[in-house]
Amino acid sequence: MFEIEERLHGVGVEMDAILDAGMELYVSHGLSQEAGRMALEKNIRRALTDPNVSALLLSAILLEEELYTKRKNSEIADDPVFLLADEIIGMAIAEVIAGTYARFEFTRYDQKKPGILSALGPFMDDAVAGLIAGCTSKLYSDSQ
Repeated sequence: MFEIEERLHGVGVEMDAILDAGMELYVSHGLSQEAGRMALEKNIRRALTDPNVSALLLSAILLEEELYTKRKNSEIADDPVFLLADEIIGMAIAEVIAGTYARFEFTRYDQKKPGILSALGPFMDDAVAGLIAGCTSKLYSDSQ
């Protein structure tokens, strides 16, 4: 939906990098690393077809471009504590995918920033963390 995978690619966010970050904090729940990665990819690909997830990811891409990338001395360059919209987008993505439990999983990824999350700007790190959190949370609930 909204060519979101291509748009993510356009800002340097590749599926393998998303999966690598997701697997850094993966908790087995009975699935091997390989099976967990495959299940996570399936969940992510499914989530990317949801118009709400795609719209929220697109909003993060556009906000990051407008408020961070295009500005030489961006007011949000250091992801200031007063900026909450990025966190709200990330939590919303996680919750759309997997409900309230995913919000707590989002916090784990947001705080540790594994893999590509540590290299992204303030909106994209939280949006991708929300995508990973929703999909890992769904994976954990489906494997019980």
